[in-house]
Amino acid sequence: MILVFDLDDTLFDERQFVLSGFKEVAKYLNENYSLSYVDSLEFMIKELDKNGRGKIFDSILKHNNIYNKLILRKIVSVYRLHKPDIYLNQDAVDTIHRFKSKQKFVVTDGNKIVQKNKCIALGLYRYFNRIFITHQYGLDKAKPSIFCFVKISKLKKIPFNEMVYIGDNPNKDFINIKKSGCKTIRILRGRFKDLILDEDHEAHVNIHSLNEIDNDLLRKLEFAK
Repeated sequence: MILVFDLDDTLFDERQFVLSGFKEVAKYLNENYSLSYVDSLEFMIKELDKNGRGKIFDSILKHNNIYNKLILRKIVSVYRLHKPDIYLNQDAVDTIHRFKSKQKFVVTDGNKIVQKNKCIALGLYRYFNRIFITHQYGLDKAKPSIFCFVKISKLKKIPFNEMVYIGDNPNKDFINIKKSGCKTIRILRGRFKDLILDEDHEAHVNIHSLNEIDNDLLRKLEFAK
């Protein structure tokens, strides 16, 4: 069996990237608009915890009476293009080394520049056979599309039932790839850890740590339907 991993909140805590980006935005606002670095960072973190990520940059510009679309585009660019200060979860490091002899891939959604910068910062290109950023092929190729999984299947000349996919988001990660015969594992962490959906959307197995993935679990998954 080959292993295919999601990236955000599977191999690393995606909040790390968000906070890393906030620091760069706060630095930019300090250097260009004399706004307090500490106050800006605190404001964005509070907005994140209260309202999620949707309108944080709009909010901080309006809060400081400097909102316009040009500045908004600039700080979004600062956020997306920054070199992130992020690191792999320890259980991801352990699992990569535990299965060093297995073929391993990453399939991740998101802005292609952002996701590539994450992969570089995490050093993933030396650990995985190949990394597929779905948006490089078009927005319609993002999960739940199985486009990139088909590419892996053809590349390695294996059927879907010899592939195990590990992800965290039941909204999109498992429903189509599971129907195609792929074995699926859901790690219960990140934004979706408490979300429970119908059986079609759930994975074959739920875990709390990647260290729960061992050869015994993979053998059991061979018989999962």
